[in-house]
Amino acid sequence: MKAIRVHAFGGPEVLQLEDVPNLAPLQPGEVLVRVMAAGVNPYDTYMRAGAYGAANPVLPYTPGSDAAGIVESVGSEVDLAPGQRVYTSGSISGAYAEYVVCKRSQVHLLPERISFAQGAGIFVPYFTAYRALFQLAVAKPGESVLIHGASGGVGLAALQFARASGIRTIGTAGSAEGLRLIRSQGVDHAVDHSSADYQKEILDLTSGSGVDVIVEMLANANLANDLKMLDQRGRVVIVGSRGTVEINPREIMLREAAVFGVFLWRVPEADAAEIATAVHSGLESGALNPVIALELPLGSAPEAHRRIMEPGARGKIVLIP
Repeated sequence: MKAIRVHAFGGPEVLQLEDVPNLAPLQPGEVLVRVMAAGVNPYDTYMRAGAYGAANPVLPYTPGSDAAGIVESVGSEVDLAPGQRVYTSGSISGAYAEYVVCKRSQVHLLPERISFAQGAGIFVPYFTAYRALFQLAVAKPGESVLIHGASGGVGLAALQFARASGIRTIGTAGSAEGLRLIRSQGVDHAVDHSSADYQKEILDLTSGSGVDVIVEMLANANLANDLKMLDQRGRVVIVGSRGTVEINPREIMLREAAVFGVFLWRVPEADAAEIATAVHSGLESGALNPVIALELPLGSAPEAHRRIMEPGARGKIVLIP
């Protein structure tokens, strides 16, 4: 079978399409999925570069945790059948491939209304968004949320969850296309974060009081200013950061605010099960609809890694084996 392999940490060029031995679920509780689409996430690029700290994979490896496809075969003690449509929330063997082996707990039924490409955009974006909004920030109906970078995968997921839960949404994007996208998704207020006075615009939208929750995709650029846009007892949840940042702790103290960080790989099992249930319900009801920006062939994984780190995200990038 074909798979992307990484033999040395480095730039996108280390992603190599290779022929590898066929996979089989050799252990009880394992599932073999024929991959119809694999999702690309920013964290994939950090792992590829060897910049993910203790979570760096052992070389060589196949990247990817997010896939959607069809159950090919199952090991013992698995309550799935060949032919079922599924998406994955992690894997054993890596999702950038024609087939992937997963634990049963990493495989979830994919509603018929959701395409395979959309299914490949579920796990990291939607599990992260739910974790940030409801399990960490404990956002409630009637509160306000600022989604910084709302046109990306996690941003769109957070926007859809918030709208479905009665939370007032303010979303930022840095391009006209991104702003159009989040408006089409029903954001209450769309703000251009490339504007010099965007922070004042956000405060004006809250009559100067600030927002209750901020979902932050680029903390190294925004966290210091985020703290100044919080209401009393406000919460910032950091989803992404690409460096260090200097903040004034007094901004937190004055508001009795809180700052959380999301690390999806350490979510407790019970919390992950709650997220999966909420995601399935939203997908079935139509409240959640992954947005796909670009589909590329599996061999174009290097291009996908370059594109996902460019500014102006507008949905998910997926690879098609």
